[in-house]
Formats: sequence, structure tokens, C-alpha cells
Amino acid sequence: MQFADRLNNVETSAIRELFKLLGKPGIISFAGGFPDSAMFDVEGIREAAMKALAEEPGGALQYGATEGYNPLREQLGAFMAGKGVTVAPDGLIVTTGSQQALDLIGKTLVSPGDKVIVEAPTFLATIQCFRLYGANVIGAPIDAQGVRVDRLEQLIAEHKPKFVYLIPTFGNPSGATLSLERRKRILELAVKTQTVVIEDDPYGDLYFGAAPPPSLLSLSAQVPGSRDWLVHCGSLSKVLSPGLRVGWMIAPAELLAKATMCKQFSDAHTSTFAQATAAQYLKAGRMPATLAHVRQVYAGRARTMGESLQRELGEAISFTQPGGGLFFWARLTGANGKLKDANEFAKRAIEQGVAFVPGAPFFATNPDVATLRLSFATVGEDKIREGVARLKQAL
Repeated sequence: MQFADRLNNVETSAIRELFKLLGKPGIISFAGGFPDSAMFDVEGIREAAMKALAEEPGGALQYGATEGYNPLREQLGAFMAGKGVTVAPDGLIVTTGSQQALDLIGKTLVSPGDKVIVEAPTFLATIQCFRLYGANVIGAPIDAQGVRVDRLEQLIAEHKPKFVYLIPTFGNPSGATLSLERRKRILELAVKTQTVVIEDDPYGDLYFGAAPPPSLLSLSAQVPGSRDWLVHCGSLSKVLSPGLRVGWMIAPAELLAKATMCKQFSDAHTSTFAQATAAQYLKAGRMPATLAHVRQVYAGRARTMGESLQRELGEAISFTQPGGGLFFWARLTGANGKLKDANEFAKRAIEQGVAFVPGAPFFATNPDVATLRLSFATVGEDKIREGVARLKQAL
């Protein structure tokens, strides 16, 4: 078969390839990027689904508007209001997970050869998505406080990108959270350079102690003109259920209209049954209790992983303890003659019965082969201790 030329720009996910090795009995996996299914509010979701069928079966089971099921758009507006954002129902569209929002951004904004700036490292699927539409993806360096705005400003001046894509809060894979000062500087930079900024925020509600700084979207009210250059992508996947595939995009009206048109070509609309279920769930007011429980469990697992890494691997690894999200981002130091190549480390770890994801694929350019991502979300604290002890044997 003769496939489209655009497929030459992408390759199979290295993470997906790694998953093929996870069938080994007794494996402890720190590789996944998904929430723990044991913490899904099954009863609450069941009640919401039944209510959706009882109260408006036609709306839940029939075709729907491409922009989204209006009762859900209203509930999402209320959900965002609780996070300091004012958005009318027609100011957002419902997407099939936030992943579709990123795909719609690629479809509507990227022409072959356009330059796009992302964090280095960033969400692997984003790099692949934007490259699929022909983008030249450029990495902007980060540290523990998120993207380095001084370097980002230089890159914008040099490359004049179509847009900048950021995960400001508990990034994937970095776990980093952009400081309040840097958030304001980025909004000012967007206005100054007239550059679109994409804020992807699937993890912002998963904080362990104090809440993170407000989202870029929330802060945009303090920086005149910045909301005109801002796109915000949200999702219920990490806080309620990935299987519902419910996300949303808040953007300037002109972009929302183009994205809606492209979505109509793709899937007509996100599942109305999933949307009606999500709307009933949010309306029932169960989300705060669900989030409180999830935060408590993940906080304990993150604390255990940090303590275990420090105890077992010591100077051979460096990392910053995350304040939320699902991930540790670490770097092999090579201290005391230990490994510095995370790809080799991953192979040895599989032999010891533990898995993680090497960090190199998360870089659009200049990959750092000493880096790795570890997820604590789906592993109990005892298994985390055992898994990290196995990592010590592999190192």
C-alpha cells in the first residue's frame, strides 16, 4: 500500500513497544501513565448513568451537537468556575478526551513546515501528533519550576512558532509545576509576541498538599489581552475515568469554530451517553470527595516512592519530589560507576521484574538518555518499596 507521506514524520511509541515486554509474571510496573482503576467511583458513575437514562434517554442515546451536550457544557462551566475561570457553555467544546483537543489543534493550526515549541521533555503523544501534521517541533528547556521563560522568549524570537504547548501543572513526564511568576511572564510574553499558548491541564486537580498556582487561564484575567492568545485543554480522564473519554477545550471563538468543524469530520460528536453520564456525575456533587480520596492515596504513594528512591539508589539518581500528578522524573548520575544510560537500565530492570519508561522519547530534540519516568499511580506502597529495591539490583 502507498501510505500518506505524513506518516514518515512519526514512529511507533517507544512506550507502546515497552508494554509488549510487560507480560512477564510478577512484573511491577512504574511504566503506565494512567490512574488506578481501584479508585474509580464506580457507584457514583453507575448512579449518574442510570439518572442520564431515566431523565433524558433521548439526549443520552441520540446523535448530539458537535460542540457538546449542553448540560455537560454547563456543568463544566461550573467546574471551571470553582477554579477561578469564567466561561460560558458556548465558550468551550467537549472533546473525546483532551487528546482529541490536541489533535484538533494540530488540524486547525499546523501547516507542513510550521514551527511549534514544546517543553523538553513533554507528553510523547503531543510530539507525535504535531509532527503528524508536518510541524517542526522544538524543545524548550525546563527545570523544577517548569519551562525556563528566558529561553522560551529567545526561542520564540528565533523561530516565530505557530504556538507554544505547555503542561504547566505536574507535567507529564517531568512532574514539574510552573511557578506563579513564570505563569504571569508567559501570559505577558504571549501578548507581547502575539503567540498562541496551549495550556494542557489534565493533572492540575491531583495535588498532594497546598494547591498549585492558578491555571494560565485563570490568571489571564490579570494580564490584559492574554486570553485572546490562550487555549486551555481539560480532561476528566485522570480524576474520574479515562473510559468516559470526556475532555474539553476553551479557546477564542474563531479557533473553537474551526475546531468544531474539524471534529465534525472526525467523530461527529463525543459519545452523548458518556457526556450525559459525566454531566449527571458533576451535578450530583461527588467530585470533591472523589478528588480528596485520590489525592490522599497518590500523596502516600509519591512519598513512599521518593523515600525508596533516596534510600535504595542514593547518589546514583537525582529527582525532584513532585507536589502532585502521577509521575517522578529522574536522572541517572553515574555516581560510583553506576549506569548513566536509562535505556540499558530499563532492559536490566525488566530482567529484575520491574518496568519504567526511559526518558529519551519525551524530547522533541536533543534527547537526554540519562533520564527516566516513573509512575506511582497504580502501585501500592508495599509494591513501590519492592519495585525500587529491584531497581537497585538492576543498577
